[in-house]
Amino acid sequence: MREDRIDHPVEDMVTELARIAPEVRDRLVVRFGAGVLAWCDALPALVGDLAARWELDLVAAGGGGTSRVFRCVRRDTGTWAWLKLTPEPEIARQEAEALRAWEATPSVVTLLAHDPAAGALLLQDVEPGAPVGQRAWNASEVAALLRDLRVFTPAPGEHSVLRPLSHRVDVLFDLADRRLAAAAVNDPVASAVLRQARAAALELAADGPMGLVHGDLHPGNVLSGQDARMVAIDPRPAWGDPDFDAVDWVLEGVADLTVLEHRIEELAALVPGQCPHRVLGWCRALAALVAVPGMCAGRDDSQTQFLIALAGG
Repeated sequence: MREDRIDHPVEDMVTELARIAPEVRDRLVVRFGAGVLAWCDALPALVGDLAARWELDLVAAGGGGTSRVFRCVRRDTGTWAWLKLTPEPEIARQEAEALRAWEATPSVVTLLAHDPAAGALLLQDVEPGAPVGQRAWNASEVAALLRDLRVFTPAPGEHSVLRPLSHRVDVLFDLADRRLAAAAVNDPVASAVLRQARAAALELAADGPMGLVHGDLHPGNVLSGQDARMVAIDPRPAWGDPDFDAVDWVLEGVADLTVLEHRIEELAALVPGQCPHRVLGWCRALAALVAVPGMCAGRDDSQTQFLIALAGG
C-alpha cells in the first residue's frame, strides 16, 4: 500500500470526488469553450482548499451544465450543505447577489458563504429536498413560489453585478444555437423560428416592470422544502420582468393553447402584479427554447410540435 494513501486519506477522497469525468468535461466545453479544461484540471486542489477553509467533509459530487456541486457535512454544526463551484466567477457573483436579495424568503435556498474570486458558493441544504420535477400542476403552490420571488425595484443598485434580462435572453438563444449545431440539427424552419423568437423575447425584455428575475426557474431547479413549500435553487438572475419566471411552469406538459391560456389566467389571479398578456407573450417567445431538447433528440411528439407552432405564431 502506498504511503501517501495512508497519510492523506481525506485529500485522496476530495481529489477523487472533484475529478471531472470526460463526458462532463465535454458538456462544460460546449458551454464555456476549451479554456474550461484548465479549470477542470485545477478543481481538485481548489475544492480541497475550500473544504479546509469552510470546515467541510465532502461525501458526494454532481453538477449541471455550468457548475460542479458537492454534498458536504459542516464539521462545526454537523449539518448538511452544498459546495458549488463554477468556472466563470461572474456567475457565482450574480447568484450570490440574488440569494442575498432573497434571504428573507424561505422559498429560496440560503447562502452560507461566498468566495467571489474562486467562483464558489456554500449553500444550506434543503430538506426534505426532493426535486419537484414533473408533478401535477398545482396553481396555488406555483403562485406561492412566484409571489415570494417578486422583488421589485425602481432601478438596480449602482454596485449590482446583475445584467439586464435582455442579456439573459441572448445567452439562452446563443446556447440553443450551439446545442442544435452540436446535435447536427440543420433545419431552416427551426433556425427561422429561433430568430423570430429571439426578436420577440428581446422586445419583451426591453419594457415591462423592473424586478429581480430568477432566470432559470424550471421544475428541475425547485426542491420540496418544509411544510410542502417549494424552494428555488440555481438562479441565473437578471433585472427585468418577473413574469419571465412563470413560463416553464405554465408550459410544463402542455400541448394545447386553451390549456395554456387557462393556466396563465389561473396563475395571474393568484400572483399580484402578474400580467396574463405578458406571460403569454413570454411563452410564445420562449417556446422555441423549451422545444430545443426535443429537436436535438429528433422527437416529433405533440408537445414539441405545439411548442414550435406556438413560437412560430
